[in-house]
Amino acid sequence: MRAAGKRAGALLRRAIHPRSWPVRWRLASVSAGLTLLILLVVGGAIGQITTQRIRSDFNDEVRGSAQILAGKAQIVYPLFAEPQLQGSPQLESYVLSDDASARIFDVEGHFRGGAGKADLGPVEEGITSHDGYRVATEPIYDAQGQEITGYVQYGRSLDHVDSTIDRVWFLIFAGIVAGTLLASLAGVAIASRAMRPVSALTATAREIAMTRDPSQRMPEPPADDEVGELAETLDQMLRSLDEARGEREAAMQRQREFVADASHELRTPLTSVLANLELLQASLRGAEQAEDREMIDSALRSSRRMNRLVGDLLLLARADAGRLDAHRRCDLAEIAGEAAAEAAPLMGERELVVDNDKALRVEGSPDELHRMVLNLLDNAAHHTPPGARVELSLRTEGGDAVLEVSDDGPGIPPEMRGQIFQRFVRGSGPADTAPGTGTGLGLAIVAAVADSHGGSVEVSDSRSGGARFRARIPLAGADEAKDNLLEAL
Repeated sequence: MRAAGKRAGALLRRAIHPRSWPVRWRLASVSAGLTLLILLVVGGAIGQITTQRIRSDFNDEVRGSAQILAGKAQIVYPLFAEPQLQGSPQLESYVLSDDASARIFDVEGHFRGGAGKADLGPVEEGITSHDGYRVATEPIYDAQGQEITGYVQYGRSLDHVDSTIDRVWFLIFAGIVAGTLLASLAGVAIASRAMRPVSALTATAREIAMTRDPSQRMPEPPADDEVGELAETLDQMLRSLDEARGEREAAMQRQREFVADASHELRTPLTSVLANLELLQASLRGAEQAEDREMIDSALRSSRRMNRLVGDLLLLARADAGRLDAHRRCDLAEIAGEAAAEAAPLMGERELVVDNDKALRVEGSPDELHRMVLNLLDNAAHHTPPGARVELSLRTEGGDAVLEVSDDGPGIPPEMRGQIFQRFVRGSGPADTAPGTGTGLGLAIVAAVADSHGGSVEVSDSRSGGARFRARIPLAGADEAKDNLLEAL
């Protein structure tokens, strides 16, 4: 559980990290980031200037109203009487809404008249703020305009100004967000269009990697730019690889043909050597010639082993060069029976059980199929202990003839199953009865014969825990039967 959480966290961190994003996303993010930075700077400057201008105009408006009221109002100071307000400042006309108030004071700060409900605070000449109001205080002069006789306070609520400023900042913020989103979308669209030739090159390269066919050509970009230069370079590389591949295939084909021809040519002198050695062996019968006969026997065994090795190499070389025998219709069950009869003397103390009671018609080479079955039985005889049971069974499965050779020996280690059909691979263990005598080509021949007949071979565990080799060969006429069935349906 903890390991799964760590893997999920690692995947999430990788997805969040910008370096793991596609190029088009990174280009779009850079474009959006630059646009956001520019809009923030410009929008902040515009918002600040607009806010200052709105507040300045509002202050001028409040001060202007206060100056008008101060010009219309007069306060006189009679002897032995209270100061009196004269003139008609018409305070109510300046306080038509609930967001404005006006107050008139004498020089000693005593209230002499007013309109509105708001408390505008102490008398302080100039522009001040008090309890959410912008307050302008202007002096009242006498008739000669020389002596201050009182003061006028005029205040208006800041709610309207603040709401206007908030709307301005909201519009600026909305414009920044919308501009950033538009820049992101435009960046993605432009980057996708710019990366389209690269995507086409990537798709073609991926197809070439899957098919391993360097003969394909890269698509030509519409513009002669860096991407076009990359496509031309990749195309030149593919042409060079295709030429190198062709040269390598030609060299390998010549090598296969040379090995096949050399193996074929070696058989004639080897046959002559074997014949001469056998004649020489038969002529040495006396006791005094025992030492010479022992040397001849050793040479004869080595020559026979060399003859088998050359035969195996010849078959594999012919398979590589595509020179196998022409196929004809034959009975795999009959061929398997003959191979079992030939392998029976090699089983020794092992029990060979054959389940082969149905004809299996295939298109193939009888000699090569015989060699395939014989190699499987010989492999079972060499790698199972005395007293083991070896089973040879044939059946049909779908459109294939299935041939199985299984035993109850120690089986094949899992680490060897991936290379068991390769050439010169030898297994050794406590159950091997003839270690070191094999060439390591028997199972490679089995795989080559099965492949040349359009089939396959695989290895697994038998029911008793030993080894089981299963070869599949298409039945003769299986394709025609399938086609006829499809046409009937």
